[in-house]
Amino acid sequence: MFIVGGDSSIDDQAINIASLAVQAILYEASCNPSPGLVSKVSSGAHSDMDYFTFLDSATALINPLIHCAEAGLSSNSPKEIFRHIRQIGQLGERQMFHKTAGVNTHKGTLFLLGICCAAGGKALHSGALFSSLRGIIQEMTEGLVERELNSRVRELENSPASALSHGERLFLTHGVEGIRGEVQRGLPVVFDFSLAFYKENHELGHNYRLVQTLLAIMQFCEDTNILHRHSFETLKEVQERAKQIISLGGVRTPAGIKAIEEMDEDFCRRKISPGGSADLLGVTVFLHLLEGYMRRCETTSKQTKQS
Repeated sequence: MFIVGGDSSIDDQAINIASLAVQAILYEASCNPSPGLVSKVSSGAHSDMDYFTFLDSATALINPLIHCAEAGLSSNSPKEIFRHIRQIGQLGERQMFHKTAGVNTHKGTLFLLGICCAAGGKALHSGALFSSLRGIIQEMTEGLVERELNSRVRELENSPASALSHGERLFLTHGVEGIRGEVQRGLPVVFDFSLAFYKENHELGHNYRLVQTLLAIMQFCEDTNILHRHSFETLKEVQERAKQIISLGGVRTPAGIKAIEEMDEDFCRRKISPGGSADLLGVTVFLHLLEGYMRRCETTSKQTKQS
């Protein structure tokens, strides 16, 4: 059994938070057309995974995400919590790779949602509002880029390429801070844009709301998945095409839907997979669900105090 620490009891709140994270993972994997991405109807640009690989992977993440949320439900400082969940994340990655026979389906997702689950737990434990989450995430990850990238340039340069992560290689080659920079800045694409965009499109059905938000994120995401497999030119093309589709109305217009379908066909053919945008879509959905859960917890707490 995957337990970090000696206590085998799990706080109900940790289970509730993690269940919302897994719900978000499944939502992201299920929407279509999602250009170049795995969905319930397509393997997208991938030949080594399909929808069922993603379902298998999601089940492997339940346990580590519960423990990340549980780590946040404590009096420990955000920095102490982050150090703890990095250990949980490493074990969680191994569980994921075991479940998927070595295929990387959700490594970035686990990193992002693990941090968000822990931050949500910390906010609930502290009696803080949802609006405090971004600050908690920034406090958790303060100095991460300097510690793991900037200060290690010489070490990374002297390491064999096979020993480096995709993020480390991109930092050395292009100076891209990637997922570490994103969390250290407090997930600006999500908190400054996509969370509000997702809420604004609430009248769309689940599927089209997710697709519309994915395209909106693709306009701005510095997608390291695309940079790793292709180039800055390809990334710029992806961003510009997403902007054009949104300007057409996206899923709200026949022209927008046709353009999304054409993009999907093109990305599948050219093996372009905007996995970084998909990760941020999952985070967006999770934070939306978490905000509602925290509001309900606050209401219940007030009612309990009044009775």
